[in-house]
Amino acid sequence: MRRRALLGMGLAGVAMAAGGGKRILILCTGNSARSQMTEGFLRSLDPGLALFSAGTAPAARVNPFAVRAMKEISIDIAGQTPKHVGQFVGESFDFVVTVCDDADKNCPRFSGKVGKRLHIGFPDPAKATGTDDEKMAIFRKVRDDIRVRFREFYLTEVKKGK
Repeated sequence: MRRRALLGMGLAGVAMAAGGGKRILILCTGNSARSQMTEGFLRSLDPGLALFSAGTAPAARVNPFAVRAMKEISIDIAGQTPKHVGQFVGESFDFVVTVCDDADKNCPRFSGKVGKRLHIGFPDPAKATGTDDEKMAIFRKVRDDIRVRFREFYLTEVKKGK
C-alpha cells in the first residue's frame, strides 16, 4: 500500500493491512483500569492486533494505579484514554470481550459483525480502599490475573485463527 493511504487509515487500519490483525474490543464499565490493562497486555503480546477498549460509563481518565501497575511490567498505558462503547457499536470485531459483570449485563447490541462475544471477568481494582500500597497490591493482583487469563485467550482463541 502507498504511504499516504496508510497514513489516512489510522493504526487499526494499518494493522489490518499489515497482516490481518484480529479486531478485538475489550469492555468494562469505566474503561479506566481492567479494560485498559487488558488492551495494553494484548498489545504487548501481539502488536499486529487491532485493539480497542471502551466503557459503558467511561471515567474521566485512566486510573493512575493501573498505569503504575502496568509500568512495573514494562507496558506503557499512560497515553490511553477512556472511551464510550457507543462509538464502536457500528463497527465489526472478531472478538468483543467484557471484563466486568456490569459491562457483560449492559453490553450493547452491535450493528457491525461480531465474530465471538466472551466474558472474562475480574474484580474492580478501582474500588480498592486503604493506603496507596494496599491499593497497588490489589491492582497488581488484577493485572497478574489479566496476564494469565488473556495469555490463554490469546493462545487458544486469537492465535489459533491466524
